[in-house]
Amino acid sequence: MLLTRHAKERLVKRLAKRRKLERVYSALWEFLERSKRIDVNDKVVIFTDGQKSLVCVRLECERLPLEEIRHRVEKIKRPYECVFLDGRLARETVPRKFVELIPEGEYCFYINQEKRSLYIGSEGPLLAITLRPAKRKEREC
Repeated sequence: MLLTRHAKERLVKRLAKRRKLERVYSALWEFLERSKRIDVNDKVVIFTDGQKSLVCVRLECERLPLEEIRHRVEKIKRPYECVFLDGRLARETVPRKFVELIPEGEYCFYINQEKRSLYIGSEGPLLAITLRPAKRKEREC
């Protein structure tokens, strides 16, 4: 899961209490573990724990073997916000160093060079839009 700037600020304010990237993502994963997933439609997904709701949209990704992912990120010199969903790993680092930490296999791959974010995982990526109070129907679910 990738975060918009707004979602990251909301997570820091409501859950993580610190701006360090690892703290934000660990608080996010703890929230997701205790939350229920609601598929609103084919694009929007909401995770709710009855008090707060995380609104996300699905992103388009490619399914690639790790060797192809290495080839695509080898020329990137600037640090990116890198997320490996399966290993619960999130770091701000150069992508080629980050890919070295990932075991061999075939993964969903998403990169946004404008926002400098990279996602690798067995499931398709989600982009967290906001963290808000749960609506009544979300509290009852």
